[in-house]
Amino acid sequence: MEAAMDLMRRMPPARAETALNALLSLLPDHSLDLLSQVDLPLQVCMDKESMKEYILCEYNRDADSYRSPWSNKYEPPLEDGTVPSEEMRNLEIEANEVFSVYRDQYYEGGISSVYIWEDEDEGFIACFLIKKDGQGKRGHMQIGSWDAIHVIQVGPEEEGAAHYCLNSTVMLSLTTDNKQSGTFNLSGSIRRQMSMTLAVADGHLVNMGKMIEEMEGKLRNSLDQVYFGKTREMVCTLRPPPEVLNMRLPDS
Repeated sequence: MEAAMDLMRRMPPARAETALNALLSLLPDHSLDLLSQVDLPLQVCMDKESMKEYILCEYNRDADSYRSPWSNKYEPPLEDGTVPSEEMRNLEIEANEVFSVYRDQYYEGGISSVYIWEDEDEGFIACFLIKKDGQGKRGHMQIGSWDAIHVIQVGPEEEGAAHYCLNSTVMLSLTTDNKQSGTFNLSGSIRRQMSMTLAVADGHLVNMGKMIEEMEGKLRNSLDQVYFGKTREMVCTLRPPPEVLNMRLPDS
């Protein structure tokens, strides 16, 4: 199981589903662990009632159906599908509205979905999802995708405070294809965890939003250093820019 998880951490997001299916065939006894711990690129579906897109994942799935955060209904229809309580549903509706604003401000588009359900420990769990696909505005990137998964476990309230445990995963993939740089593909994923105990005077949604905002900032910095930084270092070593080559030439 440890070797399987180590393999999945190094697998490009575009090949993650194929690799996971292969591992499920090889390790049927660990199917539940693999499905619960491995994050796959997010898929999107259209809510026919509200005509809004929403994100599919394991957190809004029941059998082979997926629940929409907009209509609270399953597609395909599922009569006995699990739905959140009235309190959790009201919080879920508010969270989707607020997170849509967050997505527009930070991502300038894309699709977001929030799912909230009760926990066995008298708390609740919230899943915040963002998917952004498209082309680069400056024309350097042919196509790219950003999938962000934030799962927060919120403990029961005690003395005006609650414990929050955030697990975040970001999957990044981009491809360039132009005369200057040629064809280039960069993809990978990164996962981080954060735990905090915060006062709930301003509400759970405020606390969760602050944690996600802070975590996404850290993930962006890590991606910039690990993926872009190392890639830039290797490319510049193998193919130095013209200005560096000119500096190396001896004076005539």
